[in-house]
Amino acid sequence: MGIAESTPDELPSDAEEQLRNGEQQLELSGRRLRRLPSAVCALSRLQKLYVSGTGLRELPEEIEELRELRILALDFNKLERLPDGLCRLPRLTRLYLGSNRLLALPADFAQLQSLRCLWIEGNFLRRFPRPLLRLVALQSLQMGDNRLRALPAELPRMTGLRGLWLYGNRFEEFPPALLRMGRLHILDLDRNRLGGFPDLHPLRALRVFSYDHNPVTGPPRVADTVFLVGEGAVERMAERDEPTPRPPPRRPARAFEDEEEEDLLIGGAGSRALRPTGGSLRALEAAPGLGT
Repeated sequence: MGIAESTPDELPSDAEEQLRNGEQQLELSGRRLRRLPSAVCALSRLQKLYVSGTGLRELPEEIEELRELRILALDFNKLERLPDGLCRLPRLTRLYLGSNRLLALPADFAQLQSLRCLWIEGNFLRRFPRPLLRLVALQSLQMGDNRLRALPAELPRMTGLRGLWLYGNRFEEFPPALLRMGRLHILDLDRNRLGGFPDLHPLRALRVFSYDHNPVTGPPRVADTVFLVGEGAVERMAERDEPTPRPPPRRPARAFEDEEEEDLLIGGAGSRALRPTGGSLRALEAAPGLGT
């Protein structure tokens, strides 16, 4: 027997109980919702909204009424576009849009100036969304499993970026703009079509670089402080004077919801369903100290 589908305008029966505890958090994940109930947009004090894996196909423009919203999880749905109203959430810091059907982002997306963490992996992006270039405070950008072939030369404008996940795209050459991202801590280029790398020493803040499953014959040149994941990485790190670091165990994402800096890099509570079990770098996303 399946889960009953909520009517378009009503809150689920347990919503009042969820909100009664004072946390201003609403969990709708796993329910059958073609559209967000309009009553949700009337919850003007709501701070966290999880609507993952519901079959959601559209969002109402009225979502802009959620002026206090900090976290919005919309992953594993069927969204093909985002309304402009979503771009007018002044306090939104974490947005999870993974595994939808998005081809682009609205031009007004650049208004989300409070955004620190954006997960938009598993969509159909062929070009890097240019509105993102104006999000200079964004720290964590997850764009794996899209269809990107190049990155814009203006990418270094994103001076706040610390974690960038680009695995599973279609890069055939190392994007030159990345060499000017001197503040990056984490860079993931797994599962692309890269045949080689330039000298990565210009990436002075880099701590983790993953390049597994590319047609390369060996690791890139990096500082001795960089943890490498890929062909020849173990041998390269064994040549260093210091002991080879070991990847830390994965930890539940909800445990970091209040640890702001680390939370921004590992994705936070909204990403609890987003982390694939495979892939070498995903096991490193909770590495201590990567968020500072």
